[in-house]
Amino acid sequence: MIDWRRLVHIVIGATGHVGSAVAETLLARGEPVGVITRDRDHADSWRDTKAEIIEADVNDVPSLRAAFQRGRRAFLLNPPADIKADTDRVERSTAANILAALSGSGLEKIVLESTAGAQPGDRIGDLSVLWEFEEGLRSQGIPAAINRAPYYFSNWDGQLDPIRETGKLQTMYPADLPLPMAAPHDLGKAAADRLLSPTAEVGVRYVEGPDRYSSNDVAQAFAEALGRPVEVVVTPREQWEAAYREFGFSEAAADSYARMTAASLDGGFDSDESPIRGVTTLGEYIRQLVAQS
Repeated sequence: MIDWRRLVHIVIGATGHVGSAVAETLLARGEPVGVITRDRDHADSWRDTKAEIIEADVNDVPSLRAAFQRGRRAFLLNPPADIKADTDRVERSTAANILAALSGSGLEKIVLESTAGAQPGDRIGDLSVLWEFEEGLRSQGIPAAINRAPYYFSNWDGQLDPIRETGKLQTMYPADLPLPMAAPHDLGKAAADRLLSPTAEVGVRYVEGPDRYSSNDVAQAFAEALGRPVEVVVTPREQWEAAYREFGFSEAAADSYARMTAASLDGGFDSDESPIRGVTTLGEYIRQLVAQS
């Protein structure tokens, strides 16, 4: 007998860029979706959709396990910690809670949003935290598909207002260095595709946009969208930690993010010869960002 209560995909992070794209893609394909939220009042964007709103907290393992038990498949994303906290410590804790909640969930398949460059290490932000998350999934019994994502286009969103004010784009990477990047919507679609694929379709896949882009390319995209010149300003390596502190990061978080930036740059940006390709270009994304603002 079919258990109709379990005919649903469970999505963590549905109020964020990628998680919302996962849920929207599934709903557009007629799939039943449950979106997890810690507070139902913060899920207004889903209230008038066909998604079921499920209250659960990544810091409360029983509530999260109960949420997973509502579905057959789940999209996992480790929520970003408050930058004013020790981000590594907090995110290791939430990843461990999600892994613990999978035990007894009855899920038949899971898809994790991880990061390119995931690797063992000490205090290198998402690179080590998500590596440990991946390892945790590999050691449990539920078939797991892992998408390693590149630099999000949305990481540039916060620069729009400063660029309007100063005409300058800040970066910590060499201005002409091409980086793997992708639009969050494309990352969400790639994750939804893997949620809908057979249970045997598992393992690590890399996801990228249609091309690689440098900080110079980002500046040019902003210049074209805003109709004004944009200058690239590169922060020297020895000033990275101080720059993160100026952005509001705690001392511990600034240290981790500076180490993560260095590991990504020095490691050459982990990639694959045949990644899943998104279709959204950097120019399209920036034009839409400017138009919506």
